[in-house]
Amino acid sequence: MRFIGKILLTFALLLVLAIVLVYVLLQTRWAAGWVSHWISDNSEYRVSVEKIDHSWSSPGRVTLNNVVFGQKNQPEILNAGEVSLDLSWRQITEPRFFDRVVLANGRLNVSPSSMTLPLQANTLQLSKMALTGNTEGVDIQGQQINAGISPWQPKAAQLLGDKADFQLSAASLTVNGLPTENVLIQGNINNNTLTLSNFGGDLARGQLTGKATQAADGSWNIENLRLSNVRLQTSKPLSAFFNDFQTLPKVTIQRLDLIDARLQGTDWAFSDVDLSVQDLTLEKGDWQSDDGEITLNATDMINGNLHIQDPIISLDLSQQGIVIRQATARWERGLLRTTGNWLRANKRLQLDEVSVAGLEYTLPENWKQLWNQALPDSLSEVFISRFIANRNLIIDINPQFPFQLTALDALGNNLLLARNHQWGIWSGTLNLNASEATFNRNDVRRPSITLNANDSQVNISELSAFTKEGLLEATATVNQQPQRHFSVKMTGRSVPANQLENWGWPHISLEGNANMQLNLQGQMPANIDYKPTLNGTLQVNGSQTIDQRMVNGLVTGTPTPVAP
Repeated sequence: MRFIGKILLTFALLLVLAIVLVYVLLQTRWAAGWVSHWISDNSEYRVSVEKIDHSWSSPGRVTLNNVVFGQKNQPEILNAGEVSLDLSWRQITEPRFFDRVVLANGRLNVSPSSMTLPLQANTLQLSKMALTGNTEGVDIQGQQINAGISPWQPKAAQLLGDKADFQLSAASLTVNGLPTENVLIQGNINNNTLTLSNFGGDLARGQLTGKATQAADGSWNIENLRLSNVRLQTSKPLSAFFNDFQTLPKVTIQRLDLIDARLQGTDWAFSDVDLSVQDLTLEKGDWQSDDGEITLNATDMINGNLHIQDPIISLDLSQQGIVIRQATARWERGLLRTTGNWLRANKRLQLDEVSVAGLEYTLPENWKQLWNQALPDSLSEVFISRFIANRNLIIDINPQFPFQLTALDALGNNLLLARNHQWGIWSGTLNLNASEATFNRNDVRRPSITLNANDSQVNISELSAFTKEGLLEATATVNQQPQRHFSVKMTGRSVPANQLENWGWPHISLEGNANMQLNLQGQMPANIDYKPTLNGTLQVNGSQTIDQRMVNGLVTGTPTPVAP
């Protein structure tokens, strides 16, 4: 019996010695390299571990140093200075399940992968980690990430698994090129539904807070989003800046507040913007709302040569369209004000009253081309019930035919200014008058025009202006068809004999004042020179009588002596 006892004792001592030797060996660099090669050779994974550590002060923890992990022939998923694995009793039946996994001092790639990660844990912790990757079209870059995920049961293309609670903080986090700092995110994922119960951070020298949910189809529901004191700068022009929002998935905004924001890009800037949005859904460049509201005010809004000051806009949104409760702004030293609505069914902008006062505006060089351009799909018609203008200054510096209207007043009723996405005067009445005007170096006083339009033509029933000593009066009609046939009848009494020279008629060999009568017909199709279409007659009675005829834009005629 004593002999058997000695054998058993010897065997036990040898077993303990073997365990100690294995324990010591496993903590050498050679053993770490051997384990790395063995896993890489016998699995679909690529693993590199520099050293394996264990301390009896934390007997249930194994620490791996300088770990690189990924799928063969694919970019690495993890590169960490330290990976801590806390053991659990569950590993007796599930060796890959740990109580806690801690990734520290490294980088984690969060891009989706078809590979299923070989570990699971009650808790996954990130400590001073960097995040990089692209998921669902969202590019993510983060530094100094601290996070906790519980439970952590990753699946193919699902790093967080089907169901987990998480909390994350980051010194910096960049999403699609938009940098934020001091970020905090709390939430959970439940069967592909992502809930951000609380998120916040510093964005563009301002503060961002909110709460949102992403459904399984990728759409977002923003319960609330608040951005304060943002100072955002971008290299993009305004059109590209807004196009970025059109590429987003479906977004439902329950409430969004932008407070005291300053936004600046290439050739555009918005200053001191306050914006509030409620109950609005954006999808594929369109919007929907049952009972929404948008309010906006700002100090300055600049886009190229367009500079709007002190805009105040208040809109009500519904399935039928938009109600414009208030829209006022200062533009080119003038005040603009209107109310009305936009109807979704026929894409009609219907304004109750438009008031323009004190405007000092120089028309852009391409204003005629802009007038002939088709309006966007969202705007088929523009209708103004009442139009009022007071004391405005309008200037055109086009060298071919410059003009200026001083102290211009206007009164219009039931004006249809756009139809089938095309600008024009398609119906209604309009009266314009000014104190003074200059048309291509010809000065006139008290110019006035009265017109009414219908589907077939525009009738100018009165067109008059005073010259230095005389009076010009005219009537005209313009056809609404694309060729725009027109006719003009004008008389002049005691006006300069060459009053029409600067307006396109050839020079007449007369001096002083004269009486004249002009009959002219032609066509004004869009973007086509109308001069070859002109036909008409001119009679001038002064020191001589001159009868001239214009045919296809060319004038013939000779003076005749004045009758005794």
